[in-house]
Amino acid sequence: MTDPPAPPHASSSSNSQVLSTSPPPTRPTRQRIPNPKYFGDPFVNSTTRHPIPTPLEPVSVKQALADPRWKAVMEDEIAALQRNTTWTLVPQQAQQPITCKWLFRIKRNADGSVARFKARLVARGFMQQPGKDYFETFSPVTKPATVRVILSIALSQNWPLRQMDVNNAFLHGTLSEEVYITQPPGFNSPNQ
Repeated sequence: MTDPPAPPHASSSSNSQVLSTSPPPTRPTRQRIPNPKYFGDPFVNSTTRHPIPTPLEPVSVKQALADPRWKAVMEDEIAALQRNTTWTLVPQQAQQPITCKWLFRIKRNADGSVARFKARLVARGFMQQPGKDYFETFSPVTKPATVRVILSIALSQNWPLRQMDVNNAFLHGTLSEEVYITQPPGFNSPNQ
C-alpha cells in the first residue's frame, strides 16, 4: 500500500503526519499604540511634548514679591494704572469695596523660551450685586461678523490694512459712577 499524498504545508514522517501551518496574522483591536507625532518616542518614558516650564508662575503675591522679576512687572502695572489716573486713594467708605487680585503669566516665544513676565491687576467684579452696585452692563466688543464685513470691503476696494494693539486699552474709558475697590495686595498705603 502506498501512503496518501500529503496535504500542503504538511511534513510526512514514517508513522504520522504533522501539520506545520502558522496561524493567520491578526491585529489586536483593543491595544492602543501612542502616535509618536503627538507623544514623542513611546519607548522613552521621560520625554513629553512640552517640558515642565521653568521658571514657574507664582501662585501668591508673597511669592511674586520675593522674585525681583515679578516685583518689577507688578510695579510697572501699578505705574501704568496711576499714569492713567485709574483710581484715587480715598478713606474707606461705608460702601463695600470690590476686592482685586493679581494674575501672573509667563509669555513665551515660539521655541518655548521666556519672552517676558506679565502681571495684571484685576477687579473681582463678580462680587457686585445687580441693582445695588450697578444698574446696567455694557461691553464695547466688536462682533466677528462686523470684522469680516470691514475686511471684505477693504479687500474689494484695495484699501491698505494695518493691525494695531493698544496697551491697557481698557484703561482709556471713563466711568460716570463711583466704584470702590480695595488697594492692590502688596501695594497698600496705610490709612487709605
